Amino acid sequence: MKPSIGSPRFFTSATKRLLQASLVALTATAGLMAGSSSAQTYPTKPINLVVPFAAGGPTDVVARTLAASMTKVLGQSVVVENKLGAGGTIAASYVAKSQPDGYTFFIHHNGMATSPALYRKLSFNPLTDFEYVGQAVDVPMTLIARKDMPANNMAELITYVKANSTKINLANAGLGAVSHLCGMLLQQALGVDLTTVPFSGTAPAMNALLGGQVDLLCDQTTNTVPQIKAGTVKSYGVTTKQRIKALPDQPTLSEGGLKDFEVVVWHGVYAPKGTPPAVIEKFGAALRAGMKDPNFASRMADLGAEMTPDSKQTPEGLRVWLNSEVNKWGPIIRKAGVYAD
Repeated sequence: MKPSIGSPRFFTSATKRLLQASLVALTATAGLMAGSSSAQTYPTKPINLVVPFAAGGPTDVVARTLAASMTKVLGQSVVVENKLGAGGTIAASYVAKSQPDGYTFFIHHNGMATSPALYRKLSFNPLTDFEYVGQAVDVPMTLIARKDMPANNMAELITYVKANSTKINLANAGLGAVSHLCGMLLQQALGVDLTTVPFSGTAPAMNALLGGQVDLLCDQTTNTVPQIKAGTVKSYGVTTKQRIKALPDQPTLSEGGLKDFEVVVWHGVYAPKGTPPAVIEKFGAALRAGMKDPNFASRMADLGAEMTPDSKQTPEGLRVWLNSEVNKWGPIIRKAGVYAD
């Protein structure tokens, strides 16, 4: 007697395999549809943007101004969370281990590229443990000094520093801070070894300079433009290839005698590895739209910051740039013999 169609014996092993494959395909399709639906409704709650430095610092100013603009685009609050310590590595480790659900992002500057060379032990890999969103703004730096520094321009400063290198100290905002990196490049360019004085952030370093306790500081325009315009510090120039709109009368350090000297603070935005591509795209689109907000653009222009080129505002643009910066700074840091445990 032949088995009926409804009989279990009717289904051959080949038929069963076909049915199983169909079920897998249907499940996958349902998952994709659910993911697509989730991305379409995203975000449904506030988003955390982790900043690895103190509130009120240069990176925090960029992050908070950007978060306000992105909030208008996304329809949900982008909330800045300051998570300090170890040159940004504590915050980076926290984000790397966070749920990849699209509600935790991370903004960091050049320190993301220098941490592999600076720290012997890292609990994350900047090149493999994150999803890239894109770059935000570039911030030039300025070389400034206490108001009563004898040298009045860069040419005079070069002569003065070389003649008094053992008496001059150079402040920075801490190990791995961009002011620290800029200081290392400055000493390398001048061929001198200055006494470096690390502080626990940009604000205390600036306060020490204003008080005359330190001689020199290389710091971001987001922090120095107000002081330069007020005449409370002496400025020798900007660290970009061209002069900047916020300080049109300030020469570049290259013009002043340090040929090809360039340090720019760049800001990248990242997410935990595994964050859905559709979410990355939506947050990235909000990032790019936020940078076009007139309020954001105006605030950044006042502080000397500049929008990155469109090619760097994408995940691929940030990936390529981060790799190039890791390769640039690694040899410089290792040659200087600077390490953190």
